[in-house]
Amino acid sequence: MTSREDEALAQAAVAALTGQLALAPKPGLPDPRDLAARVTRKDHCGLRWSAKALAPGLAAMAAAARRTGEPTPRLRAELGAIGRCTEHSVGLAGGGHRGALWTLGLLVAAAALDTRARGVEVAATAKRIAAHPDRAAPRRPSRGATVSAKYGAAGARGEARAGFPHVRRALDALAAARSAGADEPEARLDALLTVMSTLQDTELLHTAGPLGLRHVQAGARGVLEAGGTATPAGRAALIDLDADLHARAWSPRGSAGLLAGALFVDSLPVTALTRAA
Repeated sequence: MTSREDEALAQAAVAALTGQLALAPKPGLPDPRDLAARVTRKDHCGLRWSAKALAPGLAAMAAAARRTGEPTPRLRAELGAIGRCTEHSVGLAGGGHRGALWTLGLLVAAAALDTRARGVEVAATAKRIAAHPDRAAPRRPSRGATVSAKYGAAGARGEARAGFPHVRRALDALAAARSAGADEPEARLDALLTVMSTLQDTELLHTAGPLGLRHVQAGARGVLEAGGTATPAGRAALIDLDADLHARAWSPRGSAGLLAGALFVDSLPVTALTRAA
């Protein structure tokens, strides 16, 4: 049974995901200006409903972590089972957010294990959970795992087992942009671009190959080197990058999921009382 605290963590994670969805322009990703969602062919409102469908599963993951009390193989197995059920529910709600579910599920469980943890501490606890294999996982490798093996990329599992380095990079970028005077959407876009500039995004590797991935990484670095999205030059570079990726039908979905993870960690502490307020 989930508690108010578990449900509060789940709602905070969903809020982080929908907050990421609301950003515009997101290079190669659906945003509120584009209800046709040119890349995924899914309505942006449908993506928001899919995000909300994650909440029961995320609350169950938080409850499992709180009940177990330690990042054990048993907890890892339970999170995997909950995650597979949640994927099915999200599929019925329209699909999407599979990578975000992996990231947010581990981070929500980590936050539930230690309610005092913040920032890199949450990522470190998630790393300890992800270190255990999920022995009940399907034997057939996922597309992301197949792409990771083909190109030697870390992939979603490697990112988690390394302690979510790109979530930590996004948190640093958020803090730096806010300190420099950027508004919140600009800070979040700069954090997304920071992730895009170095992440070996398996979605991009699948659709665009290594040369396409490097093209996207260079484009993201170009926006940041132009001053970031808070500057006229950086904003112009962002708009050009967005148009370029949409024209090529390249979507850095892995980066978007990690940004959602960073926004969740950034929102801590979250309690049932603060959510009720």
